[in-house]
Amino acid sequence: MGKIRIAIVGVGNCASSLLQGINYYRVGGMKEDEAGLGLMHVNLGGYRPEDIEAVAAFDIDRRKVGRPLHEAIYARPNCTRNVGPRLPESPVVVQMGPLMDGVSDHMKDYPDDRRFLPADAKPVDVKKVLADSGADICMIYLPVGSEEAARFYIQCCLDVGVSVVNCIPVLVVSDPQWGEKFKKAGVPAVGDDVKSQIGATIVHRALARLFVERGVKIDRTYQLNTGGNTDFLNMLNHERTKSKCKSKTAAVQSILDQPLAWENIHIGPSDYVPWQNDNKVCFLRLEGRGFGGVPMDMELRLSVEDSPNSAGVTIDAIRCCQLARQRGVGGPLESVSAYLMKHPPKQYPDSQARIMVEEFIAGKRER
Repeated sequence: MGKIRIAIVGVGNCASSLLQGINYYRVGGMKEDEAGLGLMHVNLGGYRPEDIEAVAAFDIDRRKVGRPLHEAIYARPNCTRNVGPRLPESPVVVQMGPLMDGVSDHMKDYPDDRRFLPADAKPVDVKKVLADSGADICMIYLPVGSEEAARFYIQCCLDVGVSVVNCIPVLVVSDPQWGEKFKKAGVPAVGDDVKSQIGATIVHRALARLFVERGVKIDRTYQLNTGGNTDFLNMLNHERTKSKCKSKTAAVQSILDQPLAWENIHIGPSDYVPWQNDNKVCFLRLEGRGFGGVPMDMELRLSVEDSPNSAGVTIDAIRCCQLARQRGVGGPLESVSAYLMKHPPKQYPDSQARIMVEEFIAGKRER
C-alpha cells in the first residue's frame, strides 16, 4: 500500500505518543498473545500503524527547533510516558514555525521545564516545506487557543493539497465555509478536536446516552478535568479554553434528547496539577430522576495517560484520511469525524458513527 507521509505541527506530548506508538507496533512491542493491543484497527484499509512515517515537523520551542525529530519528541516540556524502545534516527529536523498566538503570556510565570521557550529563529516557508516533504496529511497539534496559528497552517495545507487531521478545538473542519474550501480543493479533512480512546468525553457521552435510553431524565451534569502537562498549563488562561469547552459540551449535549440549560452542565479543564504530568484525571457526575421521579446520581473517576489515549484515535484518523485521498474524495469526512472527533461537522451517536466508519473503510460509504 505504500507509506502515509505525515507532517506534524507541534512536537508536543501528543506527537511524541503517536510516533512512539508507531515505532512500538513496528518493532513488535506487544507480547505474543497481545497482537494488536490498544488498536481499534490493526489493518485499516490495507494500512498498518508502521506504514505511517513523519516527513516534516514544525515547532517554536528552542529545545526542539533544529533538532532531529527522534530527539525532539523527548525534549522538555514533554512529559508523557515513554512507550517501547527509543525511536530510531530520523532525517527529519524540526523547523521553526510562526509563533502567532501559539504561546500564552501567563506561561512565563512557570519554570522553564514546564513551559514553552520560543526560539530566536526566523520561521520557515511552511508551504514550501510541506510541498518539498511530499506530506500527504498534516497533524495539527498546536496548543488549545491557537486560533490564528491553526488557521494559518490549515490554509497552507489547502494551498498545497495536503490533508488535515485537526486534533485541537479550533473549529475549522466543522465550519461550513472551511468545509467548502476543502471540497473545492479536493482535499479530505478530519476534525475538530480529537476524542481520546477511552477518555472523558467518550465516557460522558456513553453514560449520558445510557441515562436517556433507560428513561432517566438528566437534570444536571459536570465533567472536571485536571492534569500536569503543557496542555493543562496553557488552559489556565480561560480565554484560550472557550472553543475547548464549546467542543466538549457540544459532544455531550448532542447525545441528549433535549439539551440542558447552560447552568446545569459544566464541562472543561479545571486545574493544573504539575505532579500529574501527562496523567489526566476526570471527575464525572450525573444527576437525574428515574421511575416515579425518584432522584438518582452517578459519580465516576477516570485516570488515563492523556497523550497515548489521543494517539489511539489519531492513528485511525490518519489511515482513514489516506483512504479518502486514494479514492479522490475531498472535503470533511463526516463519518470519520463523527466517530473520532468531539466537534465534527455533524454529530451522531457513537454506536451509529462506528457503523458509518466501518462502511467508509469498506468502501460502502463515500465520506
